[in-house]
Amino acid sequence: VQLQASGGGLVQAGGSLRLSCAASGRAFESYSMGWFRQPPGKEREFVAVICYRTRNIYYADSAKGRFTMSRTYDKTTVYLQMDSLRPEDAAVYTCAASPFPINRGREYYSPRLYDYWGQGTLVTVSS
Repeated sequence: VQLQASGGGLVQAGGSLRLSCAASGRAFESYSMGWFRQPPGKEREFVAVICYRTRNIYYADSAKGRFTMSRTYDKTTVYLQMDSLRPEDAAVYTCAASPFPINRGREYYSPRLYDYWGQGTLVTVSS
């Protein structure tokens, strides 16, 4: 599975950005897709994930109510619509693919669950 993330950029606080992640390769439609981010000087953190089987979506608390994840019907692309951006949202955002179905019983927030990673796209939020 190959992943290509895009859509990052510079935005003012309160603004919006939409990130995209295009998937290709063998059986990518059977992978759950997640978004992670790594703020400067900090560890990677979970943002959101969509289950390939149920299309259920789970968000980090920091993303709830402001970020919306979606996936195209053919599962080739996932999006992360980010609204009401804050300076603390500034990070390198990366998409990742997991071969597991996602539910509350899984540690979907753990990078260990994901086998494939795209390159990051930088989001900068000015105050």
